[in-house]
Amino acid sequence: MPTSTFFNLHDSKRVKLLQAAEKEFARAPLSQASIANIVKLAGVSRGSFYQYFEGKEDAFYYLLKLHTDKRRAYFLKKLQEADGDLMAAMDQVFQTMLVELSEEEHLQFLKNAILNVTHEIEDSFTELFLGKQHEVDAMNKVKDLVDFKKINVDSKQEFFHVMQILTSVTFRNIVDQLSRNLSREEATENFRIEMDLLRKGLSK
Repeated sequence: MPTSTFFNLHDSKRVKLLQAAEKEFARAPLSQASIANIVKLAGVSRGSFYQYFEGKEDAFYYLLKLHTDKRRAYFLKKLQEADGDLMAAMDQVFQTMLVELSEEEHLQFLKNAILNVTHEIEDSFTELFLGKQHEVDAMNKVKDLVDFKKINVDSKQEFFHVMQILTSVTFRNIVDQLSRNLSREEATENFRIEMDLLRKGLSK
């Protein structure tokens, strides 16, 4: 997380710094991104950067968290609108992300993150549905909105694992769409086939 010094910055300076970081991470994956480029774009010194962040990883994962938080709020909204239908809400999130990633140029940062996935990046995406490090409060927000008459889950533990499975399927299909350059129609068909298999179950 950024330092308190970062959060005490004037809004315009904080936004400019984040925009510079996001532009650099859109240009190159985290491993190849340059702090020198970030500070040049932001118009700050390298020393100032280290007053705000521990390093480029700190800035990267903070930006990823901002994106994740935005989409988490959207997921909860869609879950509520779907009257607790978990699968329908996941489908809405998947569809929206496909559109965003293909049409919104400023999301190149997010595309880069997904295409250069690491365990940490996958964990960040998981927070979209499960909360940070599977926080109890975050999980409860989802659980309170889910209509359990629509899913075959008998316990809180089972619900947690169902969420992990659904998250993994959603994330892998987004990675698949980007890495294989699938059309939205192809990606949607693949995603829905897998979700339908989960709905039906695999045992006869």
